[in-house]
Amino acid sequence: MFRIVILLTLFTAISSVQARPVSYPGGWTFMTMNDGDRYSGHIHYSPTAFYSVGYKTEYWRSNDYQIHALQLNNLLKRWNKRHSQANLYLKSGIGFAYSDKAQFDSETAFAAYTGLAADWETRRYFVSYENRFTEAGDISDEFRQKARIGIAPYIAEFGSLHTWLMLEARHAPEANDELVVTPLIRLFKGPSLGEAGIGSNGKILFNFVHRF
Repeated sequence: MFRIVILLTLFTAISSVQARPVSYPGGWTFMTMNDGDRYSGHIHYSPTAFYSVGYKTEYWRSNDYQIHALQLNNLLKRWNKRHSQANLYLKSGIGFAYSDKAQFDSETAFAAYTGLAADWETRRYFVSYENRFTEAGDISDEFRQKARIGIAPYIAEFGSLHTWLMLEARHAPEANDELVVTPLIRLFKGPSLGEAGIGSNGKILFNFVHRF
């Protein structure tokens, strides 16, 4: 099943050819993401402006399992216009999953995931979409996707504090909360970005990104 997913994702990427998964050449990025489903930490290095490689760890609350993976992010296409920019990425990881919940009894399994991420933005508006297929033996086999829209209430100058008001919709057919809608606020200045919100399931979303 996972091989089919890989082929479909690559085909889509080739035929088309947050906090950004690829930084400037020589740049490091640290990300920590937290929502009702999972906590993740990710640090990556960008040798060029077209790809980054790094380590990602995730803890999934509902099924009480971890993923540890080497993740590769590829910038497949960038559209630079006078007043807007759009990007298409392929994000994939390979490693292992571990769970000691109930029937798994300290089970370790090979884990791999892949998905596309796309965004379009101006200084005022923002739209994004992302999906992911995950395969980790008996521990996990699922598809997830999310989309965002956002607006900046004011246009900030370079180096100033930027503010975005966003609405995120997250869809996960296998999860207890299949559809979660989260209004959130994003703030960033210089190399740091933070965002927070409360989802329709009552759980807190908090993300932080820092480039160095």
